[in-house]
Amino acid sequence: MSDKDANWKYVDEVVSESDVLARTRLHSLELGIDPISPAVGAQIAVVAAATRAKSIVEVGTGAGVSGLWLLTGAPEAMLTSIDAEPDAQRHARTAFADAGIASNRFRLITGRALDVLPRLNENSYDIVLIDADPLSIIEYVEHGLRLVRPQGSVLVPHALWRGRVADPAQRDATATAFRALAAEISSSPAVVSALSPAGDGLLQITKLS
Repeated sequence: MSDKDANWKYVDEVVSESDVLARTRLHSLELGIDPISPAVGAQIAVVAAATRAKSIVEVGTGAGVSGLWLLTGAPEAMLTSIDAEPDAQRHARTAFADAGIASNRFRLITGRALDVLPRLNENSYDIVLIDADPLSIIEYVEHGLRLVRPQGSVLVPHALWRGRVADPAQRDATATAFRALAAEISSSPAVVSALSPAGDGLLQITKLS
């Protein structure tokens, strides 16, 4: 095992997940959903806590892993989570209830994110997390940056896409989309950003005033 692989393995293993999170992760995999890694979960919880997030949008509910992590870091936040799959959202609702999260702290919207996002208020959210169709990732991020307040953050898990994004020889549509996003964001004067290699990658984008 290379030093890099050992580091990746360690940063996931050093994270302690609750029983509810561990069960939700297992349910995600059973549903064929690729959840964020424990290390990425811990990172988004830190961002949520550091920004004292009160209002969060999530694109891609899944079975609830990322939502649980966000609400762990922001125990007073309201989460609006969007997903086209009602079955996944049913599992997420159960996971939130099992974690003792009050029903008035989350709103699950079933539908296409590109139909829902334009209806949300701009400059109104502390965090927008995007874990959805990577082929639409640039459009999702544009919506996210419209929705977050100044100094709010857009978080993009899976930004290294199984190690393919860092390899210029990989030219599939998904790797190319994430590569284009990273290049566009890094050159924008309207944001500051960082790309973490933990898990499958986490692109963190903070909107400047």
